[in-house]
Amino acid sequence: MIETSFHNRRAARIENDSVRVTATFVGGHIAEILDKASGVSPLWIPPWPSIEPTSYSRERHPEYGADSESPLLSGIMGHNLCLDLFGGPSEEEAAAGIIVHGEANLVPYDIAATGAGMTARCAMPIAQIAFERGIRLAGRRVQFRETVENLSPLDRPIAWTQHVTLGPPFLERGTTQFRVPAVKSRGVADGSDFDWPWLPKPDGGKEDLRVYTSAQSSGGFTTHLLGAENGKAYFLAYSPASKVLFGYVWSRDDFPWLGIWEENHSRTHAPWNGRALTRGMEFGVSPFPESRRQMIQRRDLFGTPGYRWLPAKTRLTAEYYAAITQADAIPETLAEFEALAPA
Repeated sequence: MIETSFHNRRAARIENDSVRVTATFVGGHIAEILDKASGVSPLWIPPWPSIEPTSYSRERHPEYGADSESPLLSGIMGHNLCLDLFGGPSEEEAAAGIIVHGEANLVPYDIAATGAGMTARCAMPIAQIAFERGIRLAGRRVQFRETVENLSPLDRPIAWTQHVTLGPPFLERGTTQFRVPAVKSRGVADGSDFDWPWLPKPDGGKEDLRVYTSAQSSGGFTTHLLGAENGKAYFLAYSPASKVLFGYVWSRDDFPWLGIWEENHSRTHAPWNGRALTRGMEFGVSPFPESRRQMIQRRDLFGTPGYRWLPAKTRLTAEYYAAITQADAIPETLAEFEALAPA
């Protein structure tokens, strides 16, 4: 492991002959998963300057906006963790200082070398949760092992989502391709259900979510209940221009939901200012980004729970991996992807 600076942030880096991974010391974001052959990392770097979230102040940093999302946006990069909240706080929680997607994105992490990888640990004093993420390289795969520990004597309903956001140059309008094993889907804008990948449009047409939109401005969120291939769920993304193939694979039992978030030059307020091109591929235990109260009141969707219980003084563990390689086309199955990017 090497300590480094990445876009004005203190960070840690591990690498082998094929892949480089960079994580931030504050917020624990996976800022970069770089394919060395092409020089491309699919993960999103915002078009605004990044600062350490621990140094954020609404008075000193109006360029990041002035709401419960602003501390997160001051330092967001790539793959960030949503724990124990996926979405915005309630009005009362926001007044008490809770931010969008929870405090895991704000706290410092202790990152240490562990063999061929690194381990990042943090404590969330408000949520009373300890978190640990081990990261290890195995060929073209990045292996993750996460442990969430309840430090309180109370059972807790939690959200736990991997907020993976893709951006340029990997992400291109009308070009970048996606594959997802969705079995049921719902749009947030009108609450209607649809069959993957055909998202209904207001004009009566349909949009193919397997290809990033060609619109000059758009945004939205859809949620997808996932099927499994040998117990595994996944998403794949492919850039025809760079021939970079990228994806994440996880146990469907751990994370049954995938949310697809799009921001394509539609948000004009600070810090977005109409400049961001993103697609979030957000897999976790919850179907929607919403407040804690809404999450519990919803309870489930399509007969599948929308949060997870973290019992008192116990731990939950999940393992998953990301992989990046070169390919001539996007695979249609997980087996094809794993053959192209073996451990």
